[in-house]
Amino acid sequence: MSQDFNPLVKFSEAMADAVAKAGAATVLVNARHRMPASGIVYAPDWVVTANHVVEVDEGITVLLEDGTEVGASVSGRDPTTDLAVLHLVRAASVAAEPVTQEARIGQLVLALGRPSPNGIEASLGVVSAVGGPVRTRRGALLERYLRTDTIPYPGFSGGPLIDAAGGVVGMNTSGLAHGMALTVPAGLVWQIADSLAQHGRVKRGYLGVRSQPVELSDEVQQALGRQQELGLLMVGVEKNSPASAGGLMVGDILVSLAGSPISDPDELVSRLSGSIVGSPTQVEILRGGQRMTLTVVIGERK
Repeated sequence: MSQDFNPLVKFSEAMADAVAKAGAATVLVNARHRMPASGIVYAPDWVVTANHVVEVDEGITVLLEDGTEVGASVSGRDPTTDLAVLHLVRAASVAAEPVTQEARIGQLVLALGRPSPNGIEASLGVVSAVGGPVRTRRGALLERYLRTDTIPYPGFSGGPLIDAAGGVVGMNTSGLAHGMALTVPAGLVWQIADSLAQHGRVKRGYLGVRSQPVELSDEVQQALGRQQELGLLMVGVEKNSPASAGGLMVGDILVSLAGSPISDPDELVSRLSGSIVGSPTQVEILRGGQRMTLTVVIGERK
């Protein structure tokens, strides 16, 4: 069979093209005492990488795809998602393209890294799990994660996970789950990277409540006008907290935040971040079986 019509050859060429495309925005990061790690140029003069591989704040260098070494400084860190953002002293010529749609289980992906000056490295696999929120080894809450069967070679932390077209699906790291490699989805990476670049930190909010899931009866679901099997029973409301100031009480059942249903305590924590912090937010509750809407100004976790 001619190579022009061999689907395996075409597939192989497509994979190589994807690596070349995303590899141009995959850089080597010299920011620790051991071997280098990888990073992603997510904007011309900004690199996002894994926080755990940035062990120093000074003398950081980044090796670009064309072999140019440029200096960089730490603009912000977020241990919760194991992300760090570096500002380049000279802008790179190529920036990565994030994939907007969520990854699917079974999707073909490639993990990329630039762990040495010898060039880009790649590992092929599929997305094996999509989940979140999940508690990391630090006890923090990661809003969303991907797991793949790609091989996390040494130095791959901070590098991209890409799709067959070379779009960035997420950032790979072994710093969240006791050495097991996870991928932070691209949408979350770009969102947090922008916050770190602008503010040096990520705003995370709190209500000041303790809660537990509780089943909602068919009658309650009819009153809500939607199917929602679980809500959050308020078993504790801190004094002088945002929840208390907004009128939440012990015994209330929280069913939605900012118009979206809530049924799990970890889900509630993961939703209290970003622009919602400090903003008046609609909170839908059940009190004595009656549906009510309160306005709560979300506090900022210190």
